[in-house]
Amino acid sequence: MMEGSGWLPLWLSISVWDESFWLPHNVSRAQLENSQDPVYPRLKDLYFILPWTWAIYVLRLLFERFIATPFAKFLGVDCRPIQKAQQNVVLEKVFKDITTEPGKTHLNRLAKQLDWDTKKVIQWFKLRRYQDRPSLLTKFCESMWKFTFYLWAFSFSFYYLSKSPWLWNTRECWYNYPFHELSFQIYVHYMMEFAFYGSLIFSQFFDVKRKDFVVMCIHHHVTILLLTIAYVANMTRAGAIVLLLHDAADIVLELAKMANYAKWQTLCNIFFLMFAVVFIVTRLVIYPLMSIRSVFYESWEIIGPFKIWGFINLLLITLLIMHIYWSHLIIRMVFKAFHKGKVSKDDRSDVDSSSDDEDQSEQNAHAKTS
Repeated sequence: MMEGSGWLPLWLSISVWDESFWLPHNVSRAQLENSQDPVYPRLKDLYFILPWTWAIYVLRLLFERFIATPFAKFLGVDCRPIQKAQQNVVLEKVFKDITTEPGKTHLNRLAKQLDWDTKKVIQWFKLRRYQDRPSLLTKFCESMWKFTFYLWAFSFSFYYLSKSPWLWNTRECWYNYPFHELSFQIYVHYMMEFAFYGSLIFSQFFDVKRKDFVVMCIHHHVTILLLTIAYVANMTRAGAIVLLLHDAADIVLELAKMANYAKWQTLCNIFFLMFAVVFIVTRLVIYPLMSIRSVFYESWEIIGPFKIWGFINLLLITLLIMHIYWSHLIIRMVFKAFHKGKVSKDDRSDVDSSSDDEDQSEQNAHAKTS
C-alpha cells in the first residue's frame, strides 16, 4: 500500500504522461501531432524555447547598450557611475558579517579603532550601502527594455486578436476544442512570451532587486507553467487573451519608472495614476470576469471537465491572488502620492525610488570633503 506522503507526487508524475491529463476524452496526442493541414501545437515546438530565450536575452543586452543608454543620456538621466566606499577590511567585515547600519556605540568604537572621525565612519557606511544599489542608468535601461517588449507584445497580440471572434466572444475559445489551428501569429506570440519570461527568470538575479522578489519569482514560474499548459493542451486562444490583459498595465508602469528616473515628476505621477487604473481594471475586473470565468465555467459547459482543467484554474487563481497583493501596494502608493504630491517611492522596492536624490547628494558631499 502506498504511503500517504508519497502518493500525490507519484499520481502527478503518472498523470502528466497520460494523454487524458492534457486533452479531453476521446482525443489523442497523435491527432494533433500528426496533422499537417491544419497544424496544431506540437510538443517538439517546446525544444525551441531555449534558443528563443537566449536570443531575447542577447537582444536585451544589445538594446540596453546601443539604444536605451544613448536615449537615457539624451533625456538627461544621471549616468555617473556610483562612487564606491574606500577599501577598509575592518569596516567591510562589520558590514558583511554584523550589520549594515551600526548603532552609535558601535560607530564610536569603530572610529576609535581606526583613528577616524565618527562622521567619516558614518559616511563610509552610507557609501557602502549605496554602492550595492543599481545606478539610475541601469534601472532606466531595464525599464526601457521591458516597456519596449510589453508595447510590442500588446500591440501585436491586440492586432491579430481583434480580428478573431474569440476575443469578443470567449465561448469561441472552446467550440471544436482542441482542434484549433496554430496560426503563425499565435506561434510567434507564444514563443516571444516564453522567451521573455524565461529570460526574466534568469536575469532577475542580476536585475533591480525589489521587496516582492519572491512574489515576482513565483509569478514568472507560474506564467511559464501557464504558457506551457496552454500550448501543450492547445488552449492558445484563452491563453493569448490572458497575455493581452497582463501586458496592458505593464506598458504604463515602465513609462512611469522611466519618467521617474529622468526626474520628470509630473509625468511620472500621471503615468503612475494611469497604471493604477489600468492595472485594477484589467487584472481585478476584466481578468476574472473574462478569462477565469471562461476557463472555469464556459469550458466546463462546452467540453466538460478533464484532468488539466482543475490545475490550470488553480494557476489562474494564483495569479489573481498576486494581483490582489500588488493592488494593495499600488493603492497604498496612490494615497501616498496624493498626500505628498508626488509618487515618492515604489513600495515593492528597496532601491527603486526617487530617494536616490538624497543618496546622490550624500555622495557628492562626501566627494567634496574627501
